[in-house]
Amino acid sequence: MATLVIVESPAKAKTIEKYLGKDYKVIASMGHIIDLPKSKLSVDIENNFTPVYVEMKGKEDVIKQLKKEAKKCDNIYLATDPDREGEAISWHIANMLNLNLHDKNRVTFNEITKSGVKSGMSNPRSIDLDLVNAQQTRRILDRIVGYKLSPFLWKKVKCGLSAGRVQSVAVRIVVDRENEIRAFKPKEYWSIDGTFTAPPSRKVFPAKLVSVDGKKQDIKNERQANEILSHLDGAEFVVSAVKKRVTKKNPAPPFTTSTLQQEASRRMGFQSRRTMKTAQELYEGIEIEGMGLVGLITYMRTDSLRISDEAKQSAKEYILDAYGEKYLPDKPRVFKTKSNAQDAHEAIRPSMPKLSPIQVKDSLSSDQFKLYKLIWERFIASQMANAQLDTVSADITAKDCLFRASGYSIKFDGFTALYEESKDTSEETNKVLPPLEVGQVLKVKTLLGNQHFTQPPSRYTEATLIKALEENGIGRPSTYAPTITTILSKYYVERDGKQLKPTALGEVITDLMKDHFKNIVDVKFTAKMETDLDEVEHGKKDWISTLDVFYKDFDKTLTTAEKAMEGKRVKIPDETTDVICDVCGKPMVIKIGRFGKFLACSGFPECTNTKKIIEATKGICPMCGKRIVVKKSKKGRYFYGCEGYPDCTFMTWYAPVEDKCPKCNSSLFKKGGKNGKLLCLKENCGYERNL
Repeated sequence: MATLVIVESPAKAKTIEKYLGKDYKVIASMGHIIDLPKSKLSVDIENNFTPVYVEMKGKEDVIKQLKKEAKKCDNIYLATDPDREGEAISWHIANMLNLNLHDKNRVTFNEITKSGVKSGMSNPRSIDLDLVNAQQTRRILDRIVGYKLSPFLWKKVKCGLSAGRVQSVAVRIVVDRENEIRAFKPKEYWSIDGTFTAPPSRKVFPAKLVSVDGKKQDIKNERQANEILSHLDGAEFVVSAVKKRVTKKNPAPPFTTSTLQQEASRRMGFQSRRTMKTAQELYEGIEIEGMGLVGLITYMRTDSLRISDEAKQSAKEYILDAYGEKYLPDKPRVFKTKSNAQDAHEAIRPSMPKLSPIQVKDSLSSDQFKLYKLIWERFIASQMANAQLDTVSADITAKDCLFRASGYSIKFDGFTALYEESKDTSEETNKVLPPLEVGQVLKVKTLLGNQHFTQPPSRYTEATLIKALEENGIGRPSTYAPTITTILSKYYVERDGKQLKPTALGEVITDLMKDHFKNIVDVKFTAKMETDLDEVEHGKKDWISTLDVFYKDFDKTLTTAEKAMEGKRVKIPDETTDVICDVCGKPMVIKIGRFGKFLACSGFPECTNTKKIIEATKGICPMCGKRIVVKKSKKGRYFYGCEGYPDCTFMTWYAPVEDKCPKCNSSLFKKGGKNGKLLCLKENCGYERNL
């Protein structure tokens, strides 16, 4: 009889079955098969928070197959994902199949490769009930908050709203930042900036005023700036000190779930959901020409920076072969994982480091290739030698004023030959300085006072919000992407380009929650709950007492809030527009409904006229000449189509631009990022040019 192995996804099943051979049958549970029913709370609060689980709707055929295949097999192994959710799925399956929970029938795979699968199957264990309890506690916590708090929001604001332990804090973070921006009052300040040459060199380099008479200057207005400039009129600028040193630049560590989502957002414009979907595909296995099904990366939900010795050795061999010995560090790098990280498995890395992106490119989709290339380059670079920079800092004295110029040149590129981490903010580029010597008299090219104003904090992007959640201990690797998806789909937050800004609905709910459910939207409280869940996972805390402590305070708070808000409702302010109702002539406002934003007459209920919101672009349809408008697919992805639909069926994923085609004067469309192309999509034209 065959041995049955149960995993979560069909793709993963197919890959693992290839490695295990004919004596094994590998089938997929398709994720969770048992859960709390959607229609009711299903948690017996009075009886130690006992959950009432049911078989999930739509999983009848899967459950039937699992039971059928289990009867045929002598041995059953549960090989769901190596995290809390995966452990809970295995536990539910074990209970459903009446397996002994003490049997060593649980296996995990950090990577879906032949060696990874063999290693996992060679080290079976019993189901980790602490891990199961941590997942169960989180699930019950979220159910209690959702099912107790959401009806309160329905009564006091509007139907269809939801609250959540993590999502509500995420919305608050976005709202608080918006309030900071609104409250910000810019302050004027000035700088004194000069450009110089050092004869006989004609190379122009910049320097900034740093002090006058040994005191740092806070130049608040133009008058103060002009006084300093007048003081320097006719002054001789002399090099008073030159400091040279070699500085080292370390590579970034390999990816965790959070940093992968951040970098994919910054570098490629990937939304977190898109990143995780693609990473899942790379982990579960892809048909590679000449190799068959291969899992290309390690498990993609992790906050550990640990790397196996085998992976380090493989990376070392690749670097030695591709770059030479000088690109290797003195010893293999070890990156320190933060103290509260779940260290069950490694950082995200290529499962076979010697398999370069170019070798598998033809077998991957565009997204798969981009993400694999990013993960591979980041990992290989993390095991390379430091970059070395020749840095120069020069002090320049004029009367009692001190200016400073700095610059660097690359002495040795090290890991930057392959990869360098991108940043959330642009950094001023230091240029190479000409040769400078103490006592050298410089020639002034320009000396100006420049006005500046302090800037408000930036709105969050997906990348920076994920970073903020991680830094504050809110959520875990598996929750970042679904949290952002939820707050966008509920219209608590909306996109403004790459930025995230709160909607009027998001602000109203956050204010209500801050007034009546302070703990639920408190960053520190939510972080403490995450720590409690970690302690449950490690067997340091009882899951029932953890829930009890939370619920007693929550129930009291809910009762108090219901009394305080009795007979009251909170109005969501309408967003005004300059669109006039074509029925009654009153201005129309923007409202949020079940399917998103729409235009409604401000004269409601006397006038019930509504309209779709059409976001026009500057592009013209190449088929009929009407406007190109922004549209949204069923999966939430934006595309561009003709406003004349259905009479005109033109659509494209490429964004229209203002530029016109020099051949046919039709609108051009942008394909790709900053290194992409502009295309003409008019039939039989074919014009294109690089950006």
